[in-house]
Amino acid sequence: MLTPVMAGELAAVVTSLEMRERPKPRPLPASPLRLIQWREPTPDGYRTLFRRVGAPWLWFSRLMLSDDVLLAIIRDPGVAVYAAIDRGGIEIGMLELDFRIAGECEIGFFGLVPELIGKGHGDWLMAQALAFGWRKDVDRMWVHTCTLDHPGALGFYRRNGFTPFARAVETFADPRLIGMLPRESAPQIPLIGASLS
Repeated sequence: MLTPVMAGELAAVVTSLEMRERPKPRPLPASPLRLIQWREPTPDGYRTLFRRVGAPWLWFSRLMLSDDVLLAIIRDPGVAVYAAIDRGGIEIGMLELDFRIAGECEIGFFGLVPELIGKGHGDWLMAQALAFGWRKDVDRMWVHTCTLDHPGALGFYRRNGFTPFARAVETFADPRLIGMLPRESAPQIPLIGASLS
């Protein structure tokens, strides 16, 4: 059965995955990148990296928040925000771990700029996520991905030990049509709306 999606909206199938046991230790994959924790990220700095990493996949949720609401999340003591940086100190990836639910770590955001995808850096970033996420009081890590993400995202999480446990359909206004992202973002996803001029 097909369910119509209104013009100007998008629909995505969201898959939630979890890991219930700490993975066995393994060597950290080699990478020229470094991961630094942003102890006090600014709204503008955070949004800039969020856009660079997420625009190809239509990440927009954090772009819609006011500065106060965004800061309440990313500076919460239960949330750890990291930037992956290259040799020149340029921020080229992000990792956000949310520990606000006791005993759990959610990978809130995980990604690299498009130029680095497919070069093995994702394995390095995931190894970092698992190392930092599995604190001694954590007995569950989880993450969600959707059909708008990179086509390999679901397989990547499964290869790294996450098991799917839930699926849902999410509909929302296309962020390119409401001005949250440039219209040229995510050209692989057609723009369908009333005013495309």
